[in-house]
Formats: sequence, C-alpha cells, structure tokens
Amino acid sequence: MSTAGPSAAAPHTVPRLVIAAPASGSGKTTVATGLIAAYAGRGLTVSPHKVGPDYIDPGYHALAAGRPGRNLDAYLCGPERIAPLFLHGAAGADLAVVEGVMGLYDGAAGQGELASTAQVAKVLRAPVVLVVDASSQSRSVAALVHGFASWDPEVRLAGVILNKLGSERHEELLREALDESGVPVLGALRRSPDAGTPSRHLGLVPAAERRAGAVASVA
Repeated sequence: MSTAGPSAAAPHTVPRLVIAAPASGSGKTTVATGLIAAYAGRGLTVSPHKVGPDYIDPGYHALAAGRPGRNLDAYLCGPERIAPLFLHGAAGADLAVVEGVMGLYDGAAGQGELASTAQVAKVLRAPVVLVVDASSQSRSVAALVHGFASWDPEVRLAGVILNKLGSERHEELLREALDESGVPVLGALRRSPDAGTPSRHLGLVPAAERRAGAVASVA
C-alpha cells in the first residue's frame, strides 16, 4: 500500500492534519469547517484544502478561513503533484486543514488507493483525524476504529472525533469502548438540528446560494 514517487520524500514544513471519515455523511465538512473557523478565530492563518475535485466544500472552508479553499486531486494531477500543490496553497499559513473525500480508503474505482484521502495523507505525511457517526453504535465503534487504524500501517490515525451522539451516557459508552482500541478520542459532538449543512442530489448546497446561513454556520 506504499505511496511511491518523489513527492513522498519532499519536505513538508507546514503543520497539518487531515479530517477523514469511514464514509460520506459522517460529518467531515462540519468538523473541518469548524476547526478552520476555530483556528482562524484565534488569530491563526489557516490554509484549507479538500481532497478531490469538489468545489462546494471549499466554499465553506473559504468562509471560515478568510482565504481560498484549494483542491488536492491525485486523479487529475497525479500523486507527484500533491505535495507541490499543497505547499503552494499553504504558503504563509500557520497551519493547514485538509478535508478528505468519501471514506478514508475510497479512491478512484478499480485503481486501488489512487486519489483516496489515505493516499493524500501519506504523501503529505499528515496525521489523520477520523470523524465517526456513532449515532447507532456503542461498543462496535471500537471495532470500526480498530479496522481503520490497522488497515494501512502507513496511515497515521491520530485520533477520533465522535459525531451525532445522543446523550452523555452514550458518550461514556463510546469512550469506554475506544479505550481498548488505543486510539484517543479527541472530541465528541451531540446530535443537533442546527449542526451540519443542507444537501441535495449533487452534495451540499453551495455556500454562495445560502450565504447568510453559511456565514452563520461557521461563525
């Protein structure tokens, strides 16, 4: 599962993390945009990035960061271009937040890890934070996280953010289960009708079409 190419050996001096998930709809965009807004609110210059060609999510990233969101698409550009594109986009930033696409290991159909979030994370040598929709799970979440953490040893899973929790007790059960996995819980978010972003058949509703709501969601 190794990612070959000169980019894998390139120096990366910008602090960075990748926000990934087991599947689409887990809350990657909500968490990534929230982190970008939180860092920017502390006076840091944040460089936002999105794995793949998606132009909608970067619109929310840009609102939160106050600078353009940039794509990292290994399918269109080739894996060897990911590091240079990242460094160019992150020039002058204090840190970078990279939002993944689909599930962590999902790439171009029939082409292995190509264009997956995992591949980009390995090329950038970036730690991965896994956002897990735990709304219908308790102890099983540990098996899920263990699988993602162990599938590819070159992917560095730094921790988990538990999303869509039902109660304090639910959170306690999940944390107890994950203690056995050895993967730290970095945060937990409750279910909320105000959280998340409206979607339709092609994905999220673009920020430009709901600017007032989009601005409020990242404030």
